[in-house]
Amino acid sequence: MNDVLTFGETMIALRGSGPLKLGGSLDISIAGAESNVAIGLTRLGHPVRWAGAVGDDEAGQLVLRTLRAEGVDLGAATVDPGAPTGLMLFEPRLPDLTRVHYYRAGSAGSRLSPEAIERAFAAASPRLLHLTGITPALGPAPRAAADRALRLAREAGVQVCLDVNYRSRLWDSAVAGEVMRSWAPYVDVLIASDDELPLAAPASAGSELADQVKPLLDLGIREVVVKLGAGGARVHTATGELHRPARTVRVVDPVGAGDAFVAGYLSALLDDAELPARLDRAVTTGAFAVASHGDWEGAPTRAELPLLSAESGTVLR
Repeated sequence: MNDVLTFGETMIALRGSGPLKLGGSLDISIAGAESNVAIGLTRLGHPVRWAGAVGDDEAGQLVLRTLRAEGVDLGAATVDPGAPTGLMLFEPRLPDLTRVHYYRAGSAGSRLSPEAIERAFAAASPRLLHLTGITPALGPAPRAAADRALRLAREAGVQVCLDVNYRSRLWDSAVAGEVMRSWAPYVDVLIASDDELPLAAPASAGSELADQVKPLLDLGIREVVVKLGAGGARVHTATGELHRPARTVRVVDPVGAGDAFVAGYLSALLDDAELPARLDRAVTTGAFAVASHGDWEGAPTRAELPLLSAESGTVLR
């Protein structure tokens, strides 16, 4: 049995070295929030099934080949002959500013069906379902697939993690809030940055963090995890709250840090670790991500987790 089931759109990622209009070379890889989490979890030793969709093209083959090489279970992945694999371009403009350009309208990922998710659950119920707020933004079909996944998880007693992961380029905040609030009663672990949390909290909630967290806990969400960027992270439960500062590393590339954080938190959750250990692992995996280039390439293995506790500049032999 897989520990985790996740699904969403994974695209080809092209990374430029400067302004795209000036030309130059591009590095090619893959990127997608859910597959980033899947890779992060498999590197930490957890079996994960990814049930996304790609086109019947060379780009789709690269996505599948990369995920397969990272040990992700693709038994429920879908190849759609009628739509292409999505594309995203990363354009660095300043040392700490990268623009992202999406080419994903009409992609295979935007046509993922509820039937594909039903097949994934029929094969074997996971211990945990991981969803993000990106998938329902892709169109009616993936939103229906996510809705179906939530209900199947409830019927099977599978715990659910939702990472709000709001993308303003994909949908309006009012629509996103409507969907996130409708999902909240099905969620066990909610993860959001502090500016995303209002999308999941009831519309009547106040502007203060505590006013947003309490009604979410009252809905039955067991843990509300708030990412604070350089400020670390905080987890809220019915019995209290806990904060962990971010680990200090040299920032190379912030892209993918949130997904790495989620992978670390869920890994410790699946290990039945206590809340302090969950946050510790999450901020550690997040630090590995920002200290490395790429969406997922810097994700640590379990054996590498202690490396950030070494003295700066130490060579480990």
